[in-house]
Amino acid sequence: MSLLSVRDLTVSFPTSDGVVRAVRGLSFDVEAGQTLGIVGETGSGKSVSALSLLGLNPGADISGSAVFEGTELLALRQDQLRRVRGAEIAMIFQDPLSSLHPYYRVGWQICEAIRTHRRTSRAEAMRQAVELLRMVSIPQPERRVSAFPHELSGGMRQRAMIAMALALRPKLLIADEPTTALDATVQAQLMELLGGMQRELGMAMIVITHDLGLVATVADSVLVMYAGRGAERADYRTIFRSPHHPYTRGLLASIPGAAGSGGRLVPIVGQPPSLIRIPSGCAFHPRCPFAMDVCVRDQPPFVPVSGGEGHLSACWLPPDAVGVDAAADVARQRYVEGRRGPAIARLRAAVAGARPGGAVAHG
Repeated sequence: MSLLSVRDLTVSFPTSDGVVRAVRGLSFDVEAGQTLGIVGETGSGKSVSALSLLGLNPGADISGSAVFEGTELLALRQDQLRRVRGAEIAMIFQDPLSSLHPYYRVGWQICEAIRTHRRTSRAEAMRQAVELLRMVSIPQPERRVSAFPHELSGGMRQRAMIAMALALRPKLLIADEPTTALDATVQAQLMELLGGMQRELGMAMIVITHDLGLVATVADSVLVMYAGRGAERADYRTIFRSPHHPYTRGLLASIPGAAGSGGRLVPIVGQPPSLIRIPSGCAFHPRCPFAMDVCVRDQPPFVPVSGGEGHLSACWLPPDAVGVDAAADVARQRYVEGRRGPAIARLRAAVAGARPGGAVAHG
């Protein structure tokens, strides 16, 4: 039995402009002691999914199922969720400067997390806070425990957030963009720290990021999201060696170094769609180089493909259309050529009319 099992999670927000469908039927599992990487562009629903599990999306309409150790999280009252948050499931938020309260010292905030769930004295909680800061390699923790968040560097603030998240030894840690705005050296140090803490505590992790390079170093399995849905899911080796979904293929092609030394990056054309006005069929079809008429018309199911065991993809390409080399792309192109009709012709005409000079992207 999985530590966390999410099925058909749907999250929407009513606004004056319309309903924002932030998450649309998302399903995934997290195994004990394993790391799931959730990857996608900004606005794909990664953070909203995680926050919804912990009841941190006030005003949202949420449906589906999220079972953690046999308990349905989405059915819990707020007082019951407070007993889970921090103690059983902890979260490292995106921006530590805005996540840490500017009015309170770092040590006080760590103590608050400890004393909310454990009956302990303020002095004992402060001693634990110092040890936690030492554990995450913050120098002079006896001094830093009395510092305000603005007095710490970005890397130190992120380490303080990690210390707070690990204070109660949770079974599942959700790290939402844990290395955003940090330089490469600090990023590597933080991910090494999280990996070491995971091994020591035996906890599972969900790492949310847009950085596939980061995922390659930490994740056991990867879920690629686009426009609120799962696009592809597999173990990390399969995702990098045998991707099926064109969106995953595009993300890999846009990684620096993917084209070899001196090669040009290959960006994904266009922009992510509005979650108020999501395109018909497959939401990726306006940007997809392999779009067919069926992609415009029908939403593809999330089904097994032939990249490996547990490899799932939501794409109308044939199950054996996997791979990252030129031969795989040629095979994809051959498959779609005879399956393009009036819908794709209209789409290309609309795209051409929207671009300066009427240029149409090849493929």
